[in-house]
Parts: sequence; structure tokens; C-alpha cells
Amino acid sequence: MNTTAQSRLAQIKDFLTMNKTASAIPFDPNSTKFPRRKDVPQAKYGPEGVPTAWVWGENDMVGRLNLLTPTRVKAAASSEIKTGDMVPINWSLNHPETPAFARESFEHKIKTLAENIAYDDVYHLNTQSGTQWDGFRHFAWVPTGSFYNNTHGSDIIGEKANDKCSIHHWANHGIAGRGVLLDYRSYCDKKGIAFDSYQAERISYADLEACGKEQGFDIRPQAQGGDIQVGDLLFIRSGFIRTYFSKSQEERKRLALRPHQLGPDDGQRYAGVKQEEPMIDWLHDCYFAAVAGDSPTFEAWPTNQDYHLHEYLLALWGCPLGEMVDLERLSEMCKEKKRWTFFVTSAPANVPGGVGSHVNGTAIF
Repeated sequence: MNTTAQSRLAQIKDFLTMNKTASAIPFDPNSTKFPRRKDVPQAKYGPEGVPTAWVWGENDMVGRLNLLTPTRVKAAASSEIKTGDMVPINWSLNHPETPAFARESFEHKIKTLAENIAYDDVYHLNTQSGTQWDGFRHFAWVPTGSFYNNTHGSDIIGEKANDKCSIHHWANHGIAGRGVLLDYRSYCDKKGIAFDSYQAERISYADLEACGKEQGFDIRPQAQGGDIQVGDLLFIRSGFIRTYFSKSQEERKRLALRPHQLGPDDGQRYAGVKQEEPMIDWLHDCYFAAVAGDSPTFEAWPTNQDYHLHEYLLALWGCPLGEMVDLERLSEMCKEKKRWTFFVTSAPANVPGGVGSHVNGTAIF
């Protein structure tokens, strides 16, 4: 069936079901149905042979944050905020003391304006050194060297640098909606599964599916009969932060300073989600507004494929990617409440030209 016929059939089905299908690019974020990865049409301005890329329009700067429409945000607040309990999901800025990948440590100084009367803070930090959002300028689609929506290195740094796809666009849009926690580390604890946060342990789609079942949560998208709603913000707890604090300061430093080189022999090794087709399909087809984990890399590092999930999430789909989000207290609250969804807000830094930001997030029950 050709594209025109498919579009016409979708229109007829929408009329009968009162739905609205995103069948043509640019997608309308107010749509109620979105195509699976295998059915996404090719954007005329997208990278050739990659039909899932840049579906929100060639001038878009916020990617899947478009899915956080007023209707979805209002519905999430109504359904999820019941008791008003708040759980911050930010690690303190001085952790980790020694960041991975040779990143700069956080520095905090107090500036005296008038002794005993007024003081200021002075921070020096790398936005990738702790709880963080990877922005669209952080990681490119490697085969073409293209960042989200045809952004290039020359847009980011140099004489022609500009604000294309910078983090301030997220700040101006806002991040708020329904959060979902898949507590994989608690699942491992319950099942007696050994798991090392400082090795490239790979969490597969099947693993997350089993974790969801243990929680009483179907991780399939709602369009396929599951519990994931369009625009959800996904959080996966691997237990990195718990493991971090279980080690001495000297051991944490040694692990953070393992030699770094791109490729399978990288000494920097961290647990995370697995690079595999089922995972790519799931992350795409759920239409998450953002995804995040508690490890330094979200995906298992180093990759065991010729691609990184960062490429798909950031460069192709425009899906914000969070790392080292503190999910320890959130895990305990979810267990106490016996629910794995909540309202969540995040305030990225309003920095024109910025690459990333600390999350500045709060979950509300």
C-alpha cells in the first residue's frame, strides 16, 4: 500500500475512532496515535536511509519534548498528584567527587560581599559531571556527523557558532509530565541476580519486561495494549548510586580514573540498557518525552555494537537523555506507595548555546 493510501486509511480510522494519527511529517504532537519505528515515513530533510529522524519539522529545537502538550501535562498532574509527597531526584553537585571520563570536578567557593551581611556562591562545573540531561548538542549520528535536526559542530563552536538545538530551548519549553520508574535493581535483588554497576552489564528489553511484570506494569506502549502512555518520562534504576556509596572514596576514585578510549577495550565500564533491536524499537515506539537512568552512561558502556543508543535518542529522535539521576529515594517512595508512576518536573538551565544541564528535577506523588 502506498503512502497516500495509508494516509487516507488512517484518516478514515481516525474519523471512526475519534483518534488523530500522526501520519505525515512534521508530526502533530497533539496526535493520539504515532507510527511504529518500522512505519515512520522518511523526512525530506532527514539523513538518507534513516526514516525515524527529525519528524517534528526542520526548524524544531525540542524534539520529543513536543509531546508534553498542555493536554498531556494537565492529565498527568490530575492522575498522578494524589498526596503531594515530593522526592527530589538530583544528586548533590559535589558527587561524584571524581567524575568519569576525565570530566572536571565540581568546585564551590563562597564570595564575601560584606562580612556578616551578604555572601554569594561561585560555581565551576561541567554539566556532565553529575545528575545531568544530555542535550542535543552532546552526541551526533556518527555516520554523518550530524546532531539533531541537521546541527553540526560548526553550529556549536567556532566562528559560525549559534544557538541551534541548544539547551535553552528546553528551558523555554519546560519539562513536566508523567514519570515511570522501572526499578531493575530491586528486581535483581529480589530474584538473586548478580549485577555490577561498574561493569558493562547489559539490561535487555526482556529484562525490563520481566521487571515491569514484577511491578505489575506492562511496559508495552498503550497502542499495543501496555501501560506506557505517549509522552511519559522513563526512569530506569540500575542501582549505580547505591553501589557508588557502598565503596570507599579511594575505590570510587580508582574506578572513575580507569583509562578511557573509544571502542570495546575502553577501561571506563558501566552497566546500562542493552544495544539491541528490541530495545531500539521499544524506546522509539513508546514515544517517551525523555528517558533517564542512574548510571553515568544510561546505556551499557562500552557499546558492543557499531552504534550507540545515544545516537538514536539524541541525534535522530530528539529524545532528552538523563544520566546519574538519583533514583534511590524515588525507589523507596514507589515501594511505599505501591505505584510506579508519578508527576515529574525538571528545569533545565536557560543557557543559550548550552550543551547540557543538571536535571533540577522533582517527582510528586
